[in-house]
Amino acid sequence: MASPPVLFLKSTRLTFGATPLLTGADLVVGEGDRITLVGRNGSGKSTLLKIAAGLVEADDGERFVQPGKTVRYLPQEPDLSGYASTLAYVEEGLGPGDDPYRAVYLLNELGLSGEEKPAALSGGEARRAALARVLAPEPDILLLDEPTNHLDLPAIEWLEGELKAMRSALVLISHDRRFLENLSRTTVWLDRGVTRTLERGFAHFESWRDQVFEEEEKELQKLDQKIKAEEHWMRYGVTARRKRNVRRVDLLADMRKQKREHRGPQGAVKITVAEADASSKLVIEAKAIGKRFGDRPIVSDFSIRIARGDRLGVVGPNGAGKTTLLRLLTGDLEPDEGTVKLGITLDMQTLDQRRASLDGSTTLADALTDGKGDWVTIGGERKHVMGYMKDFLFQPEQARTPLSALSGGERGRVMLARALAKPSNLLVLDEPTNDLDLETLDLLEDMLGDYAGTVVVVSHDRDFLDRIVTSVVMSEGEGRWVEYAGGYSDMVAQRGAGVAARAAARTRAEERPDAARPSAAAAPAPAKTKAKLSFKDKHALETLPTVISTLEAEIADLKTRLADTRFYARDPQAFAATADLLVEKQKKLSDAEDEWLRLEMLREDLSD
Repeated sequence: MASPPVLFLKSTRLTFGATPLLTGADLVVGEGDRITLVGRNGSGKSTLLKIAAGLVEADDGERFVQPGKTVRYLPQEPDLSGYASTLAYVEEGLGPGDDPYRAVYLLNELGLSGEEKPAALSGGEARRAALARVLAPEPDILLLDEPTNHLDLPAIEWLEGELKAMRSALVLISHDRRFLENLSRTTVWLDRGVTRTLERGFAHFESWRDQVFEEEEKELQKLDQKIKAEEHWMRYGVTARRKRNVRRVDLLADMRKQKREHRGPQGAVKITVAEADASSKLVIEAKAIGKRFGDRPIVSDFSIRIARGDRLGVVGPNGAGKTTLLRLLTGDLEPDEGTVKLGITLDMQTLDQRRASLDGSTTLADALTDGKGDWVTIGGERKHVMGYMKDFLFQPEQARTPLSALSGGERGRVMLARALAKPSNLLVLDEPTNDLDLETLDLLEDMLGDYAGTVVVVSHDRDFLDRIVTSVVMSEGEGRWVEYAGGYSDMVAQRGAGVAARAAARTRAEERPDAARPSAAAAPAPAKTKAKLSFKDKHALETLPTVISTLEAEIADLKTRLADTRFYARDPQAFAATADLLVEKQKKLSDAEDEWLRLEMLREDLSD
């Protein structure tokens, strides 16, 4: 006989404004279950998880938690205000009999010391602290909303091992396929307000979902045929007994109502990439390039040839310098040593992980058209911006919405739409899967598979790398980068191991022998505090890309003016002043790039 559930939701209903979000959702969690909750962005997954955690009250339905069972919930945006340190925040989540050492252990494993002040934390550090807080007491039920966000590959694989070893029941929301495949045994699909349950893991979900859609389409076709038959009877067969006529009229009205109220699957993202003319056969050639920050080598003696059509993945722990390597390879940053040669006729489009090129005050429509009217050109064909918005699941009423009001997933779709609308034969993607739902990821992968140009991508998503790339460049530490043939799994097979955390990040954990664990009564000594980005540094990190772009444009203009052979003859003094100004601007550009590099490396060290 099956044991009773430790938590369940039944017939859950919730409406926001005039829009029904949940119209009869169920969730049943038993002892030790491993459940993944899947659905499109905006389908209500996070809301359902909050209802399960008791944080949101449904309009209707039943919620039950077995008496004495503990529930812990990981939000996407944790609030640490009111706590003196990250350790205090995590310890607040412990119960009377829980081991206080576990709080320190988890913080250190996630790259934190415990002494960080919540006000100075980045978004990624805050989520790591929240993850430590929910894991520390080893609750009966863990409800985790996007637990892999802001984690690098070593941390993701560590978290998988930690969750596998725990006896807690799990309910997971995540866009990381490999993470879900490795942990789930049951899949709950939230679609159009209701849930369906598959008693198998996520690896079997997509084929099951497609089968459900096919059966639904067949039922809808049968309904159409029935309606046509009844309408024909209404026109030509109203001579039967009145009672029978009334019944058939009512039946027709019910079928029409059923069809009218049918909610079909949400439209899929339609991703089309505008391709430029083919590039030269050699796209990028780096020879013995190096870059240091102070005494720390970021890239040392690295060489690579990237040919037209290659798909190159770049992987490594946070702080390894992946973004810096990307900038070096694309000519955006000068190496300290060595050379980088770019092929001719390159049309490069980039997608950066911090969405730095998005101005929050710009409207959605203007962001897609660059403020140049109501049309975009995709692959040589003009398309109205409203239609292009619809391709990326935006509604017409969102056209004048400022980008600052969009969700993380919506901003990710805007960046994709912008990057793919411009002609290119080289796509440079820095964490393109951030905040995208699984269906959008599918379509992005299909698009990249059909793309005739070259792709260079930084990603922590193992499944995405396995599906897309033809080779992987891996950080081996101390500025050493090595290229491996194949995807991420092929790289692991060749190396015998996946991505390891940077040695400095794991020193604290390695220095604590198990025998030295403090007792429950003794407070563990927190590790040494690490550096944090100040408000000034954060502001500089956000504004320096714009400063650098402005300086580059000014330098290009000055060079154009100085290239005029008649300029010196007309006005020697003005020519000299312009030359001096060029030297000054070049110095400012060099200083700005060095400062950006310093701050970027510091940000990566802080694991965000």
